[in-house]
Amino acid sequence: MVNMHPYNTVKTRIDTLAHRCGRNPQDIKLVAVSKSCSVDDIQAAYDAGCRDFGESRIQEALEKQPHLPIDIHWHLIGTLQKNKVNKAVESFGLIHSVDSVVLAQKTSEESQRRGVTTSILLQVNVSGEVSKHGLSPSEWREALERVNSLPFLEVRGLMTMAPFVEDEEIVRSCFHQLFQLRDEFKQRVVQPALFTELSMGMSHDYPIAIEEGATILRIGTAIFAQ
Repeated sequence: MVNMHPYNTVKTRIDTLAHRCGRNPQDIKLVAVSKSCSVDDIQAAYDAGCRDFGESRIQEALEKQPHLPIDIHWHLIGTLQKNKVNKAVESFGLIHSVDSVVLAQKTSEESQRRGVTTSILLQVNVSGEVSKHGLSPSEWREALERVNSLPFLEVRGLMTMAPFVEDEEIVRSCFHQLFQLRDEFKQRVVQPALFTELSMGMSHDYPIAIEEGATILRIGTAIFAQ
């Protein structure tokens, strides 16, 4: 018997959990977090069916990309510094970590300079932890109009990280707040039909994220045993 790749194991569990809470599994994208993974490890996950990979460090991703299939959809999930925006634009299909208006403006300017439209998520610090990046929900409420007016950007939704705690209700509350915020902002953004994504849930808490409406799961350890 051929051993199943961990990607397939995780994907099967996601499908099962989605059905259990009345969701369509096709509405949930699994992003394999491949930071620190070798090209061979990524290729093995690709061969198992994965097409979405998440990287935290731009330079590491750029070194890997030429050695891997061109139909991979790359996600930037790590902190994006303003001086690295020029390298991120055009290298990633979706930037999850736009954590300020200034960073959104810089991404807009660089996209305009290159004549491309960049898809982004707004990173929200729902938990209020000082260690987490992103604006608070109230800060994004005040800043949304400024991001709305920026050209050459497609704001596709929101991203957050829940606290790494054993209390599931704290985690669930964070994810539920992001779901509510997405629906609130959807009424205010320029392109509401595009504002659909909720990037939330990692290896330790993705079952809760599925129950609370996640559309993108960022899973590394459960796939690559990092």
